[in-house]
Parts: sequence; structure tokens; C-alpha cells
Amino acid sequence: MNLLSGLLAALVGVSLGLMGGGGSILTVPIFVYVLQFQPKEAIAMGLGVVGATSIVGTIGHWRAGNLDLKVAATFGLIAMLSTYSVAKIAEFIPGYIQLSLFALVMISSALFMFRSKTPKLSEETRHEVAFVKILLVATSIGLLTGIVGVGGGFLIVPALVLLAKIEMKRAVGSSLLVISMNSVAGFLGYVDHVKIDWKTMLSFTAVAIMGSFLGTYLTKYVSQSALKRSFAIFLIFMGVLIFIQNWTKFSK
Repeated sequence: MNLLSGLLAALVGVSLGLMGGGGSILTVPIFVYVLQFQPKEAIAMGLGVVGATSIVGTIGHWRAGNLDLKVAATFGLIAMLSTYSVAKIAEFIPGYIQLSLFALVMISSALFMFRSKTPKLSEETRHEVAFVKILLVATSIGLLTGIVGVGGGFLIVPALVLLAKIEMKRAVGSSLLVISMNSVAGFLGYVDHVKIDWKTMLSFTAVAIMGSFLGTYLTKYVSQSALKRSFAIFLIFMGVLIFIQNWTKFSK
């Protein structure tokens, strides 16, 4: 792994530590366009990287008291079932279709970041868990993860705030546990039909984990709203480029 990929790996970790998501959206393009892996290999290894990094990030947030274990475990177990199932059949989906869908997810998540606001919750509603809605959202995120390798942090955080009624900081920490569970399920679904470059994946993971420590530390000092806006602009730019590149393959 060269200096550039090392810096990008650190950026993935910082993103996960700061925002409780965004790691997968960065990791897959890095593996495809910087490290030159095929889409399915990139998705599989990206899930491995993000899964391991999120587990470590979860520990930091748990120590800081920013983790609702019951809600995160429930959400994560539901998502894992659909993630693993879809990852198994992703073998039959062409790589360019997966990358095209991935690009649309990048753009959609960016638009979601621009619009999302942290709701003000009353004490009466804070402990009401809308289980049916969580079931639907978690299943949908699992399907998304299995197809394109996105952990879904940009959806998990607002879902935990709006549906599980937990405060933003605890939602960020809880989302990391959900992402780690979901990513591990996806990786296991891919590993038997995709070639894994273990050396690259493990070295990338090690650097990303170090970055996640920095990201978790910086949550106290970085404006979440400004960070999300900047990240959203970057996602739109990258998403459009990836979509255009892969869309042309549909006519071939």
C-alpha cells in the first residue's frame, strides 16, 4: 500500500469516527479507482475494512457513553439477515451495474445530508421505539449493503434518531455497531465467491482503525453540520463521475 492509499485509508477511518458513517462510500471507490480492484472485490474488501474499523470505533463511543446497545443490536441483527442473503446472490449482478447503483447511492446520500436536521425530541417520545418502521428501514439498509457494499451510516443515524428516539451523539455511536454487524454479514456473503487480497485489506484496515481514533476524538471539536455539507458536495461530484463512467457500459 503506497502513501496515497494510506492517507485515503486514514480518511475512511476519520469519516467513520466523526460521522458514524461514510466509510463504505469512500472505501469502494478507493479500491476500484486507486488500488485498481474489480468492483466485486472492492465491495467485498470494503465491507471487511469498514466492518473491522467500525467495531473499533464502537468501543470508543461505548466508553464515552454514546451507545444504545439494545437498539443497535436489534437494528443490526435485522439488517444482517438481508445483507447476507443479498450478498450471496450479488455474484450474478454485473460489476458495472453495482457501481452505477453505488454512484446513485452516493448522490442520494449527499442530498439527504443537505436536507437532514436533528429533530428536537420530547421526553415523552424519547423512549418509544417504532419497531415496525425500524424493521423496514433495517431490512432496506441490509439490501443496499449486500448489493453495493454501503454500510448505510447516512441512513442509520437519522433512523435511530427519528425512529428509536435517541439523541444524536448516541445515534452516531450506535450506528457504528450496526455498520460493523452489517458489514461483517456482507463480507461473509461475498467471501466464498470473490477473491480477497488479504494483505491489502488488512493493511488498509489497520490504517483506517488509527484514523477512526482520531475521528472519534475530533467529534468534540468539529462542526457536524459543516462537515456534512462539505462531505455531501464531495459525494455528489464523485457520484456523478462514477455513474457517467459506468453508464456507458449499459449500451455495450
